[in-house]
Amino acid sequence: MNLVLGFVPFILFAVLMRLSTDLALWIAFAAAFVLGMRSFLDTRVLKTLDAGNTALFGLLALYKGFIEPGLSFGALLLAVDGGLLAIMVASLVLHEPFTMQYAREQVSSDQWQTPLFLRTNYVITGVWVAALALMTAADAAATLTSSISVTSAMAAGLVALAIAVTFSLRYPAYLRERDEPQA
Repeated sequence: MNLVLGFVPFILFAVLMRLSTDLALWIAFAAAFVLGMRSFLDTRVLKTLDAGNTALFGLLALYKGFIEPGLSFGALLLAVDGGLLAIMVASLVLHEPFTMQYAREQVSSDQWQTPLFLRTNYVITGVWVAALALMTAADAAATLTSSISVTSAMAAGLVALAIAVTFSLRYPAYLRERDEPQA
């Protein structure tokens, strides 16, 4: 469930952007900063998603506020989803799937290097990458063509996110159940 907390800034942005994109960006930045610092003070680890969210929303808030105030709604969605996708892909490229930092809080340290633990985190991160790739593609299509509305792109994104969250919560439980000795 701690993984879901990592997406609170994104959720706040998605909820508030219909009121004001500027407000949504600044609140998402503030939430990312507070959550990242709270987690860091508890664990002494700056999580990839927390750091990425703080940088992403902070830079976008500054960019939209001071450099390009007229940035379109669709372009902003594309930047947010593309930024989150880049954070997740970078975590895979660096061989430290972003989910691993959350998973380590749930299991004992003797499991951290097991093949099952590592594979599970790569699989879950892969599902998140696929969901964000779908969201980014839908945003790009909505931004670049009039045949797909931003609302349709957002709906596709919400479905992709729901699948990723559900998979993230259920897959480890499925593996534990599968690997338990049969009574």
